Amino acid sequence: MAATERSERPSERRAATRTAVVWEALRSVLDAPGDFLDIGGGTGGFAVRVAELGHRVSVIDPSPDALAALDRRAQESGVADRVAGQQGDLSSLLDVVPAGGVDVVLCHGVLEYVDDPGAALATIGEVLRPGGTLSLLVAQRHAAVVARAMAGHFTAAHGLLDGTEPVGRSGRRFTLEEITGLLDTAHFTTRSVHGVRVFADLVPGSLLDLEPGSTRALVDLERAVSTRPEYLPLATQVHVLATH
Repeated sequence: MAATERSERPSERRAATRTAVVWEALRSVLDAPGDFLDIGGGTGGFAVRVAELGHRVSVIDPSPDALAALDRRAQESGVADRVAGQQGDLSSLLDVVPAGGVDVVLCHGVLEYVDDPGAALATIGEVLRPGGTLSLLVAQRHAAVVARAMAGHFTAAHGLLDGTEPVGRSGRRFTLEEITGLLDTAHFTTRSVHGVRVFADLVPGSLLDLEPGSTRALVDLERAVSTRPEYLPLATQVHVLATH
């Protein structure tokens, strides 16, 4: 096993296979220092890393426990001066973030749980500066149908085929067409689309732990298929970069 893989915990290796494509897509907006807003950023898995690259990051999250963990992580990473956490959510966004106040908004795994996704995207557009970028990561319906069918939950899979309403704790699932349609209505321009976790959720964790070089090889494969439309229906998530 490669030295870097030996030094990583299993959870870190698994996280790398699930987030590498998103980080690759974000490269274009990480070049110049800017003001980032991470909605639902929780304990700072993305925010602290963005701050380490020299950006200022505000994290809005409804959980005080998550924000406390964010503060600890930022302190330990030496970026506490560039990371600020505040309790809130999309419904109260304009109360805590000034209009036109940020260059980039990260909205990862949040749109699934809001009452009105279209209104939420319109609110995000208000806090972005002209020409600002939205990094949107949402759960995809096609892959959710496949996952439920493979687990033997055939009725649940059938119910997801055309459903647009939230389903239990997992929230909504979107198709690419639904997401780009919502973005168009909110006056965003879609710049890039990537399939995320095409294979990562199907690979046994034990394989990554025991097979030398498997994590790097899986990450390379995820990157290779992320922009191929024929694999998009298999992606657990869809990542979109859009400008406003």
